Amino acid sequence: MESILTERLATLSHPQRMAVFRLLMRRCPDELPAGEIADALSLKASTASVYLSALTQAGLISQRRDKTRLLYAVNLEAAGAVVSGLFVDCCRGRADLCPPPFSEMIKHMPSASATKFNVLFVCTGNSARSIFAETILRDMAGDRFTAYSAGTMHRSDLNPLAVEMLQSKGHDVSPLRSKNVSEFQGADAPNMDFVFTVCDRAANEECPTWPGQPVSGHWGMPDPVKAEGTDAEKRLAFHQTYGALHNRIQAFTALSFELLDRATLQKNVDEIGK
Repeated sequence: MESILTERLATLSHPQRMAVFRLLMRRCPDELPAGEIADALSLKASTASVYLSALTQAGLISQRRDKTRLLYAVNLEAAGAVVSGLFVDCCRGRADLCPPPFSEMIKHMPSASATKFNVLFVCTGNSARSIFAETILRDMAGDRFTAYSAGTMHRSDLNPLAVEMLQSKGHDVSPLRSKNVSEFQGADAPNMDFVFTVCDRAANEECPTWPGQPVSGHWGMPDPVKAEGTDAEKRLAFHQTYGALHNRIQAFTALSFELLDRATLQKNVDEIGK
């Protein structure tokens, strides 16, 4: 076991291999094609292949063939073994002596007794998908959730077709504005209980750790802003995106938060995103 731990740590000691591993951790439980991994990290295809092969051989990630594509996903069991292997002899097994206690870093669980849960939806531009999600949650269950949305781009504008779709569904669009994710990462920002990415690009980006370790999920879906064709075909794309988010948020708000531990809640959030 010691040799396996040493091998895995050696594999992760390379900055770019670590970057690939962390990307797959952020996208867990998704399986990503090699091309998307290379694009997200600005790697040559041949270079990404070498890193993926090394991580696969070390057992840190898994590989699966889907027709002509190779799909990769993080191996959570192996990742857990690396962490436990590092901490097994920490302070002679006295977890209370570890500075800081490791359990304190990951035990945060949204409190069922909280007046409201804070939920942030993140996308690249904060112009359509994340705006849809913020509005739907606010109007569907605003008594239990405070909904926010933001984009990773420095500047964006609300998409006119997205605003039109929300108005057609009877939503009040007057509170909406495009926001950057930096608004929610300062010292005076509200602490989030849940953070969801609703586009692959935002999920692939490496953002600072959220205070309080909120439950996170990836609910990626196609960008309706990129839809081509007639005006009717473009509006159909926005309608489909709205409907998919409405269904996911409806399933999310139906969860029994007071009965679920963090692991089960995370599993439910991941299932909703599939």
